[in-house]
Formats: sequence, C-alpha cells, structure tokens
Amino acid sequence: MKPLTKYNAVLILAMASACNHGVNAPVADIQPTEFTEFGNTRVDNYYWMKDRKDPKVMSYLKEENDYTASQLTKPTAVLCSKIVAEIKSRVAEEDSTAPYFENGYYYYQRYEKGKDYEIHCRKKQSLDSAEEVVLDVNMLAEGRDYCDVDDIIVSPNNQILAFGIDTVSRRRYELRFWNFKTEKYMSEVIPNTDGECVFANDSRTLFYVGKENTTLRASKIFRHVIGTDCSSDKEIFYEDDPTYDLELSRSQSDEWIIITHNSTSSSEVRLIPTKSPYKNPVIFRKREKDLEYSVDHCNGTFYILTNENAKNFCIMTCDSTGYDNNWKVLVPHDEKVLIKDFTVFDKFLVMEQMRNGLVCFEVMNLETKERYLVDFGQEAYSAWTMYNPEHDATTFRYGYSSFTTPYSVIEYDLANRTKKVLKEQTVPGYDKSKYDVKRLMVSARDGVEVPVTLLYSKSIDLQGDNNLLQYGYGSYGSSEDDGFFPSIFSLVDRGFIFALAHIRGGSEMGRQWYEDGKLLKKMNTFNDFIDVTKYLIDNHYTSPEKMYAMGGSAGGLLMGAVANMAPELYHGIIAQVPFVDVVTTMMDESIPLTTGEYDEWGNPNDETYYKYMLSYSPYDNVKEQDYPAMLVTTGLHDSQVQYWEPAKWVAKLRATKTDDNPLFLHTNMKAGHSGDSGRFGYVKETGMEYTFLLWLAGIKE
Repeated sequence: MKPLTKYNAVLILAMASACNHGVNAPVADIQPTEFTEFGNTRVDNYYWMKDRKDPKVMSYLKEENDYTASQLTKPTAVLCSKIVAEIKSRVAEEDSTAPYFENGYYYYQRYEKGKDYEIHCRKKQSLDSAEEVVLDVNMLAEGRDYCDVDDIIVSPNNQILAFGIDTVSRRRYELRFWNFKTEKYMSEVIPNTDGECVFANDSRTLFYVGKENTTLRASKIFRHVIGTDCSSDKEIFYEDDPTYDLELSRSQSDEWIIITHNSTSSSEVRLIPTKSPYKNPVIFRKREKDLEYSVDHCNGTFYILTNENAKNFCIMTCDSTGYDNNWKVLVPHDEKVLIKDFTVFDKFLVMEQMRNGLVCFEVMNLETKERYLVDFGQEAYSAWTMYNPEHDATTFRYGYSSFTTPYSVIEYDLANRTKKVLKEQTVPGYDKSKYDVKRLMVSARDGVEVPVTLLYSKSIDLQGDNNLLQYGYGSYGSSEDDGFFPSIFSLVDRGFIFALAHIRGGSEMGRQWYEDGKLLKKMNTFNDFIDVTKYLIDNHYTSPEKMYAMGGSAGGLLMGAVANMAPELYHGIIAQVPFVDVVTTMMDESIPLTTGEYDEWGNPNDETYYKYMLSYSPYDNVKEQDYPAMLVTTGLHDSQVQYWEPAKWVAKLRATKTDDNPLFLHTNMKAGHSGDSGRFGYVKETGMEYTFLLWLAGIKE
C-alpha cells in the first residue's frame, strides 16, 4: 500500500464523502513505440493515442472524462454551479463597445440579454443615425457547437462585408461575403484560410492567406475577384520555407497592401499598391538571419520597426522610392526600453513600449520630434493599442485595465495631452475598494530580479499562510500584463492570493528577458517560476500545503516542468492545453506550428538542441516520485497543442507516480486550443478549474 502523502491528510475526509468509492482511474494500454535519435532510444508507450480515427483513442478520452466527472465535477456540482453563476454575474448581459469611426461610418459591437455572441453594427456619419446590423454572430452560431468569427472587413466603397468563420475550432476559416445593397450573402465561399483578407481600392479585388492542409501553416497569398468562383483565384505567392508564416494588412495610408513573412527570429515584407492590385509584390527588404522588421506607411513615408543593431528594436524611416538601402533612424535603440509596436498618424507617432515590466506609450510629434510619455498613474496595470484606422486623426485610442480596474477604452488627445474615458467595462456587483495590489521583485537563483504582481482581498493577512494561486507563461516573448480578470474574484473573495509571475521567456523586462528564456536558456523560465514560489513560501504568503500553480499552452509546459522539478512545493497544479511532449512534437514536421518554432525551442535534428529539450520535456521526464494533485485540460480539435500530448502525459503519470493524489484529465470534445466559443464559453471550464482548487483547499462554498 502506498504511504499517505501530505495531501492525503487534508483531502481524506472530503474525498470520503465526495468521491465514489470503488471507481478506478482509467488505465491506458501500453503499446511501446521506439524512437532512436543520436544513439539515444526513447520508448513511448502511448504513441498510439495520436490516431484520432482509432475508436480506442476516443474511448480512452471518454473514460477519462467520465472519471473526472465521477470523482470531481459531480461531487462538487453545487459549488461549481455557484462559481459559474458568480462569474456570469460579473458580465453585463446587455452591453456595447465604444464606437470607432472609419471611412464614413461608426462601427461597434453590442450584446443582447440571453445571447452568447456579439452583434456587429454601424451608423453612417453620426451616432444619431439609424443602426445598421452588419453581422449577427448569434444567427451564424445557431445549431453549432462552436462558432468563431474573425475580424470583419468592409470594402472601401462600404458595399461588401467579408469575414472568416471557423465552426470546428481548428483555426481553419471560411471566408464569406455579404452584399449590403442586396442584403444577401454572396455565392462564393473560400475555404481553408486564416480568416482575414484585405481589399484593394476597387472594392472588387481582395487578397487572402491560404493554409496548408496538414500543417495548417499560413503559406499562400491568393487574389480573389468578388463574384467569381474561388477555384479560379490566382495564387500570387507561396512561402516555401516551412519556418515562415504569412500575414496580410493594409497600410495606415491605405496606399499599400502589406504581406509580412514571419518566423520566430526573422521577417520579410512585400508590398502591392492598393490602387494597382494586379502588380507583382515588391520586396521591401530581403530576409536576413535574425533580422526582424515590420512596416507601415503614412503621409508619404514608410515607418519600420526593426531589431537591426537594436536588440530592443528601434524605429526607422524611408521614402517611397527606395526600400532597401536608405533607412534612417527616427527613434534610436534604448537598452532599457523595448519597442513592441507603433501606430503612425500624419502628425504623430505613438510607440507601445515595455519599461520596467510595464506597458508604456511614448508619443513623438513628427514635426517637432518632441517625445513624451503618457501617464498611467498606477503601480501595476495593463495597456494595449486599440484600432486607430484614421491616419489624419489627432487622437489615439488605447485599452487600459489593472488587477482592480475593469477594462477601459481611453481616447488620448495627442496635441493637448488629455485623456477621456470612452467606456469602462460594467462589472455588476464589483467593489474595487475591497481589494489591493502589491508589486514584488523576487531574486532568482542567478540573482536576476523577477517581477511578481499580487492581487488579494484587504480582509486577509497578506503574510498569514494563505491559499495562493501562482500563474505563469514565459514563452514567445509574450508579456503577461497585469490586467483585469473578472473570474479570479471567485477565488480572491474566498481568501486566495493571486500571483502573476513575470518570468523570463516573456518580454516584460525587454528583449533580453525573452532571449534568456528560450532555446538553450529555457531552464531559466522554470527556475524563475520555482524561485518565485519559494520566495512566497519563505516569506509566509503561503505554504506548500496551500500553494497552487496554473498555466496554459506553453504555460502548460511550464506546469509540467515544475511538477517534475519541484513537486513538493505545490498542493495542486492546473495544466491547461499543455505542450508537454516537446521532443516528439518538434521532431514531427507534419504537426501544425512545429517547423515555425525551431527558433523558440530549437531544432531537435541538431544534437545540442535535442539533448537540451530532452532534459526538460515534461513527458520524457516523468519519474517515480510523488506529484501534486493535478487537473489537465485539452481540446480534441486543438491545432496548437494536439490533444494526445496531455492525454499521453496523464497516462504516463498514472502509471509512474508514487502517490494517491487526484489526477484528472478533461477533454473538451467540441473545441480546440481556446476552448468553447462565445462570451460565456469559457465559464464552465473555468468553474471546473476553480472548483478543483477550492475542493483541494477544503473550501466547500
């Protein structure tokens, strides 16, 4: 008989009353498959789960779902229903977005009571004009398990609507078209796209990105003429390098269609004049190893965000006659400031930056070259650039929130340096005065200071050995901003501290912060998270018996790594759609995203990277030891992290771990990487996750 772990003492009474005795966890068949690389042989006992057409695979996933239901969701159904109701109650059922003006119309979205999806609307010239419904997504979603509509695009003459729709959750969108004049859908439907398109000035010609059938890589640019069969669409470019994906955009000046080729560490841009859509794309600057750049155009000038001789990026310009050899520095490199993006207007340039772990906006007057920062007035917050389509505007629209401030839309007057709140998210029942936020700097084992932001109720003793949920991501240079999470208050109101760890692998502290958490430095990401945990325990914010961790996707890789490396620190772990079978996935070029991510994780066909990835891959490093209680989630149609990674990982954990702590796998059989669609789609799964944490913590209501 296995010995009692530290968790059993806490859980045994709750489990005795809540769990169905005699229900055994699923045991997956063992069918060894051997892989030999560089003289090393790996044995994968569960490789067979990759075949989604095998009835045995679907049967296994169902068994796991049934087990999770019998042992977790059914016994805690009352609490879960309460959590779900709380989360929903913080969403105003009748709501609308702040309108923006583009090409003669005000556009906005609104929500109606009892409906899960947005209704896109517009009004001509004035907000006092009659409303015109552009697209009611509720009608498209009727009778479907899943429905996601990508950004809607309106032709320059305002007569044609184009939009992408995914009804499987595989991120393969059909392009569809609506004629405002006839008030009917047009006959053509374009399959297998990335969901976005760009119109030329004639409002008849458009460009879109096609995807590979197997890898789902966005690799082809097509030209389509409205009213014609898509089978005759002209493929004007094919990206044959499997490490690159394609994107389309329209310049701020509306003079250029911009084709951007992106890999993890280099890029290339091609241009087509919007008034001459049949011209061949012109290369802006040929791709070079480790050279990243993006381009926009306004008022006769090209603006270039690039890392050329600038690790944290700089902004350069050139005129419209020579793209490759006359770049001039407009905003020089700053080793302390990362320039993430920019928005250009006729008279102003607004840069979105990272300074000391926080987003900042710096404004440049393009006539005087004077620069100044927008003041946010808070210690920790989140801000982001919103849609600013009018190039002659003198106002800049951005989003703002913090752990205690609901999402707000703010219009900033670039000349007068004044701001106006256009819209603050309505959160019924929310009282900001009940909560507080604290920013910490935690020393990691190598001396690097890692930012951590805490959210907690003022009613608790902050250093009173509290339940604490620590969240992290740390990949792709993605910064985890300190924004408003309406759902998290269902934990905070029950005494939990929420801690967001800004670990290396993100870009919170600049480009080097990202580079120090990728490739052969990936272990820094895991070490940072563990060191933050130790700090919070050592300083009495919590204890191992009350410490919980959560992360999704690449953050799920983080969860898998810390579970192997420091299981004794955590009472429970939630791994959402986790990327855990690193080596096998990165060796398989047929899987979506694989080849395009060699610059993030390394190419395992190189022995150095192979051995390093193998050293931390969660699936390959499962060992005979006690693990925390764990809840693992996935989606059957996930195109980012295939369902079999978490399924295999759970099966291997069951067969290997030495404890009796709960281990649950939940597969959403109708969705993919982002879960269910609709504004309430996430609530059910979030309710299950929070209930799992409260159940472990012994909190029953």
